[in-house]
Amino acid sequence: MDEQALLGLNPNANADFRERALAYFEQLKVSPDAWQVCAEALAQRIYSDDHVKFFCFQVLEHQIKFKYAELTALQQQLIRETLIAWLQAQMLNAQPEKTFIRNKAAQVFALVFVTEYLTKWPKFFFDILSVVGLNTRGVDLYLRILMAIDAEVVDRDIIHTPEEARRNTLLKDTMREQCIPNLVESWYQILQTSQHTNSELTCQCLEVIGAYVSWIDLTLIANDRFINMLLGHMSVEVLREEACDCLYEIVNKGMDPVDKTKLVESLCQVLQSAGFFSINQEEDVDFLARFSKLVNGMGQSLIISWTKLVKSGDMKSAQDTLQSIESKVPLMLQLLIHEDDDISSNIIGFCYEYLHILKQLVLLSDQQKANVEAVMLAVMKKLTYDEEYNFENEGEDEAMFVEYRKQLKLLLDRLAQVSPELLLASVRRVFNGTLQSWQSAPFMDVEVAIRLLYMLGEAIPASHGAHFCGDVAKASALQDMMRTLVTSGVSAYNHTSVTLEFFETVVRYEKFFTVEPMHIPNVLMAFLDHRGLRHSSPKVRSRTAYLFSRFVKSLHKHMNAFVEDILSRIQDLLELSPPENGYQMLLSSDDQLFIYETAGVLIVNSDYPAERKSILMRNLLNPLMEKFKILLEKLVVEQDEERQAILADCLNHAVGFASRTSKAFSNKQTVKQCGCSGVYLDCLQSFLPALSCPVQKEILRGGVRTFLHRMIICLEEEVLPFIPTASEHMLKDCEAKDLQEFIPLINQITAKFKAQVSPFLQQVFMPLLHAIFEVLVRPSEENDQSAALDKQMLRRSYFAFLQTVTGSGMNEVIANQGAENVERVLFTVIQGAVEYPDPIAQKTCFIILSKLVELWGGKDGLVGFADFVYKHIVPACFLAPLKPTFDLADAQTILALSECAVTMKTIYLKRGPECIQYLQQEYLPSLQVAPEIIQEFCQALQQPDAKVFKNYLKIFFQRAKP
Repeated sequence: MDEQALLGLNPNANADFRERALAYFEQLKVSPDAWQVCAEALAQRIYSDDHVKFFCFQVLEHQIKFKYAELTALQQQLIRETLIAWLQAQMLNAQPEKTFIRNKAAQVFALVFVTEYLTKWPKFFFDILSVVGLNTRGVDLYLRILMAIDAEVVDRDIIHTPEEARRNTLLKDTMREQCIPNLVESWYQILQTSQHTNSELTCQCLEVIGAYVSWIDLTLIANDRFINMLLGHMSVEVLREEACDCLYEIVNKGMDPVDKTKLVESLCQVLQSAGFFSINQEEDVDFLARFSKLVNGMGQSLIISWTKLVKSGDMKSAQDTLQSIESKVPLMLQLLIHEDDDISSNIIGFCYEYLHILKQLVLLSDQQKANVEAVMLAVMKKLTYDEEYNFENEGEDEAMFVEYRKQLKLLLDRLAQVSPELLLASVRRVFNGTLQSWQSAPFMDVEVAIRLLYMLGEAIPASHGAHFCGDVAKASALQDMMRTLVTSGVSAYNHTSVTLEFFETVVRYEKFFTVEPMHIPNVLMAFLDHRGLRHSSPKVRSRTAYLFSRFVKSLHKHMNAFVEDILSRIQDLLELSPPENGYQMLLSSDDQLFIYETAGVLIVNSDYPAERKSILMRNLLNPLMEKFKILLEKLVVEQDEERQAILADCLNHAVGFASRTSKAFSNKQTVKQCGCSGVYLDCLQSFLPALSCPVQKEILRGGVRTFLHRMIICLEEEVLPFIPTASEHMLKDCEAKDLQEFIPLINQITAKFKAQVSPFLQQVFMPLLHAIFEVLVRPSEENDQSAALDKQMLRRSYFAFLQTVTGSGMNEVIANQGAENVERVLFTVIQGAVEYPDPIAQKTCFIILSKLVELWGGKDGLVGFADFVYKHIVPACFLAPLKPTFDLADAQTILALSECAVTMKTIYLKRGPECIQYLQQEYLPSLQVAPEIIQEFCQALQQPDAKVFKNYLKIFFQRAKP
C-alpha cells in the first residue's frame, strides 16, 4: 500500500496529505484487486494505526456494496475468510479495537450477510458464534453485527426498494426457519453471564432483543425465564433503562388481543409487586421517562385489544380488558402529573386513548368520572409555566414546553368531548378562584387561568351554542368568566404572558362584546395604553397591533362613538420615519400595517357622512404623502448605498401603509361612496414619481406596482389616466423580473376594463413586446440556472399577456400593430407551442392559437390568416406533441395536449371540409401517416363530442412516438 498516502488518514495530517489519502481511496475503489491488499492487511494485522484499519474496512465495504457480483467464487470466499480471521484475531488482541472500527466492521459483516446468507453462507451465525463463544470482546462484536443486520434488513426508518423489501422478507423467513432459536439461546446465555459483571454487554444484548422481538416468534422471549430475568434487570440501576425499552418492544408486538391482555397483565402484576407502581418523585427522571413510555405502551396495547374485541363482538373478553385498562389509570395519573414534562409527555398517548374509550361508553361509573376529573386537574396543573421559563429569549427548553402544551391541549379537547359540563365547571372553579385574588397570585397561575378560558373556545365548539347564546348554562358560564376577565383589572398584571393571554382571549371571544357592549371602552383603553400598544415589551406591542386590528374589525359596529378618539390616540404610532440616531419606533413597520388597516376600518365603517370620512382619511394619509415627498428628494441625492437602502425601505413602507388602508373598503362601502377617491388619487400622484428614481429601482417599483394593483380594484376607471405614465417608467431599462411582475398589472387592467383600455394597449403593446424580446435574447452564462428560470417565467408571462388580450376579445389590439408586427407575434406563439419544453407555456400558446382561429379564422377573418393556419398552426399541433421532450406521462403536458386538441377542433369548425381535405391530401401524407390512420384521425376530428377527439389525440401520439 502507498504508505505516504496512508499518512493523510491521520486527522492531524496537513491538507496536502489528506488530499492525497482521499485520491488514494478513490483509486483503490476503482482498482479491481486493491481490496485484496486491504483484506490481507486486516486478516494478518499488518497495521496498528486505527485510521488505516478503518480505511481498509471502507475499501472492503465499497467492494461488497458495489462490485460483489464481479468477484469470482474464490474471491468471495476470501472475503468471508478475511472477516472470520479478523474476528478470531480480536479474541487475542491485547487491546480491544476502537468503537468506530468495531461499528464499521459490523457494517461490513452485515453487508456480506445480506449478500451471502441465502446462498453461499447459510452458517453465517453459527460460524460467528463458534468463534466468539462467551468471550467478552467477541460477544460485543456479535451484538454489534446483529444490530447492523437489523439496520440493513428491518429498520423501518430506512426506505427500501421493492427488490430489497422482497430480499429482506426472504432473509427474515430463512432466519426464522434456520437459526432464530439458536440466536435467542445465545442472548439468554449472554444475559446470564454478563448481567452481574458487564452492564455494557447486558444493555447491548437487551437492545438486540428489543430490535428483533418485533418479527420473531414472541414465545421465544415472552416466557418465564426471559421475563423474570428482564424484571430482575428492572431493579438494577445500570440496566433498568434498557430493560424498560426491551419490555416496551415486547409489549408493542402485534398479537391476538386476548393473549396480549394476558401478557400485559402478567407483566404488570410482577412490576406492581416489585413496587414500580408507586411513583417516587425523587426517582431518577431518565429511568422514569423510559418507564412512562413502557406504561404508555402497555396502556395503548390494551386499548387496541379492547377495540378489536368490541369489534369482534367478544364482550366478555372486552370487559376483562377494560378492567385491566382501568387498573392502570392510577399509575397513568401519577406519571401524567409528574413534574418532569418528558415523563408526563410520554404517557399522554395512553391518556388520550383512554378518554376516547370513555367517550364511547353510554354511562360512566363514579370511578370513571373521578378519573376524568383527575386528568382534568392534571392537565390544568401541567399547563402552568415554570419559574425558569424565559419569555424574552425563548430557547430550546421553551420550544419543547410549547410543544408539550400543544399535547396537553389535545387532552383538554378530548376531555371536552367526554364531559363538556365537567370541563366547564372545573375551568370556572380555577378561573374564578385565581382571578378573585390576581394581585397576589404568581404570574403562572394567573396566565393559566386565562389560558384555560381561552382554550374552552376550541374545546367546546360554538356550534354547541356554548358561546354566549343557545345553551344557557354554557353561555352564562363563559359570559360570567368573560365579564370577570374584563372587569377584574387583571389586564394590568405586570407580566408579558398574562398581558398577551388577556388580549388573545378578549379577541377570541369578541362575540361576548356584542352581548355586553358596555365593556368595549375599557378593553379599547387596555389596547391603547401601556398594557397594549405602548407596553414596554416589543413582543407584546407587536402581537397587540395584530389583535387590535382583529378586535376592531369584528366590533366596528359598536365603535362609532369612539372613532375619532381612537384615531387621535394612535396618531403617534402611525409615524413614518427611517431609523435615525438610534431612535426606535414603538412598532415595527409590519406592526404599523395593522394599525393603518385598523384606522381605515374605523373610518370606512363609521356612521359619518362621506364628507367626514373623506376628511378623516385625508388626515390619515396626508402626513404619509408629505413624508414620502421629502424622503424621495433625499433618496435621489443620497450617495451612501446603505442609507439609500434605508430610505427606499421607508418609502416602500409608506406606499404599503396607504395600500393597507384601502383594505377597509368593500362592495357595500366603496371608495367612491365614502368620498375617498380624491385622497387615493392624490396618493397615486405622490407615489408615481418614485418610478423614475435612478436608484433602488427594484424595491420602489415593486411597492408602487402593488399599490396600482390595489387602486385598479378600489378606484376603477379613475385610475386609468395614471397607467400610461406608470407603464412608461416601468418599461425603462427593465430586467426579466421587472417585466415578469409588470405584466400581471397590464393583464389586470385588460381583463377589468377591456375596450376602455384598448387605445392605451395598442400604444403600449409593441414597446412592451420589444422590452420582452430584448430581455429574452440577451445572452447569459450557459450554466446560470437563475437567469434561465427568469427567462422561462418571463416567457410564460408574455404568453399569459397575449392570452388575456385575445381572451378579452381585444384582437384588434394585435391586428392594428401592422402586418409585420402581427406576423412576428404569431411566430412567437408558434415557437412557444413547439420549441420550448415548457408544458405550461405550451398550453397557453395553444389557448391563444385556438382563440385567434376563432376570431380570425373564418371566411371573413383577418386577411392572409387562413394561409397562416395551414402553414403554421396545423403543423404546430403535430410537431409539438411529436417532440421527445413532450412527455405524455406528465399531467401538465396532458393539459397542453388537451388545448392542442381544442385548437385542431376550432380549425375544423371554422374551415370545415377544406380543413379535412388539407389534412387528408396534403399534410398528413407529408408526415408519412398510413392512409387508414389518416382516415381514423379525420373521423375522430369530425365527431361532435370534443372529448372523443381529445382522447383519440393522446392515443394517436402515443402510437406515433418512437
